[in-house]
Amino acid sequence: MPPIIYGLKVYETNENELVMEPAFRWAGNPNIVLVLKLLSLRITIQLVDLQVFAAPRVTLKPLVPTFPCFASIVVSLLEKPQVDFGIKILGGDVMSIPGLYRFVQENIKKQVASLYLWPQTLEIPVLDASVVAKKPVGILHVKVVRALKLLKMDILGSSDPYVKLSLTEERLPAKKTTVKMKNLNPEWNEKFKLLVKDPQTQALELQLYDWDKVGRHDKLGMQLVPLKVLTPGLTKELVLDLVKNTNINDPQNKKHRGQIVVELAFVPFKSENGNEYGRSESGISRSSDSSESLGGAGLLSVLIQGAEDVEGEHHNNPYALLCFRGEEKKTKMVKKTRDPLWNEDFQFMLDEPPLQDKIYIEVMSKSRAIFRAKESLGYVEINLADVVYNGRINQKYHLIDSHNGRIHIELSWTKA
Repeated sequence: MPPIIYGLKVYETNENELVMEPAFRWAGNPNIVLVLKLLSLRITIQLVDLQVFAAPRVTLKPLVPTFPCFASIVVSLLEKPQVDFGIKILGGDVMSIPGLYRFVQENIKKQVASLYLWPQTLEIPVLDASVVAKKPVGILHVKVVRALKLLKMDILGSSDPYVKLSLTEERLPAKKTTVKMKNLNPEWNEKFKLLVKDPQTQALELQLYDWDKVGRHDKLGMQLVPLKVLTPGLTKELVLDLVKNTNINDPQNKKHRGQIVVELAFVPFKSENGNEYGRSESGISRSSDSSESLGGAGLLSVLIQGAEDVEGEHHNNPYALLCFRGEEKKTKMVKKTRDPLWNEDFQFMLDEPPLQDKIYIEVMSKSRAIFRAKESLGYVEINLADVVYNGRINQKYHLIDSHNGRIHIELSWTKA
């Protein structure tokens, strides 16, 4: 007999998840018989009239654009389950023995509650972890020191080298050093910071090019450095032989192409040391960090999820414009809607926490019209000191200069 669901609550939260609380009852009609053999004695045990009543909390998270649209199922019980059944031994109902029925019931509740009663949970993975977008776990500090004995690419027997550096498994634009004109042994001493999402699989890719004023830049050589060779928190200087490509069987890799000297340090973000974030109705998470431990470098993440009830006078093709410390970033434009969904993440690596800073986010609309091609649908200014003190804020903000418009933003500050 199938279970019967006679109630279902669905909770709307600011998190990227779906929370449901079904209440179900199963009054089955099983006839389960066990036979125990002890020497020559044969004992028959029969389980009858099984009934189960439970009120679980089922959370589907995180929500992803890949079918079935969630990566895992997290189940817990809001209260101890009710389990009723009868046991017959050699045809006799042993549950009618005084005190035994209550003893068995309480033990079952106690054992199940110790495993799954909230806040204990059972997590069931549905999608592979690679499908879920990975969060940064640390910062790779790179100092490009110098290069030695590079190839001569120009007619006059020299080269104009520069270095492009990036992390594998990333689609972000590569960072570049300055160009050193007519120099086969250039010195840069330039520093860069790269966000690391998986230090066990990612590698630093260094590519040297000869700059040309006209035409394609010639490749001088390249090298890969797996991040797993680095000890977290320690700076390591590496002198790397340049190769043409990563194919070890390519005979051209035996040609001497020079060397590059770099200093690398992987600094993982600090964990919360077991301290849990508590989520309030407003979506604000609070940590127990004291104000004395707020200093130091870190990562500011701004996730612009979407907006509601934004309306322009002439057109509704909204996108979000983010301004922070003179730097502007914007989301994609969503055409002809008042409720756009962007789900775009912007990250800023900072040397100090932004205690005195504000972030400005404005919802704009754009069309191809000659006149009034752009118009503002509302804006919000957020004091980042709250983010630093709380660690994470996830809530919807009312847009200034908008009748009913709101924008959903998740901000987090992670210390390095």
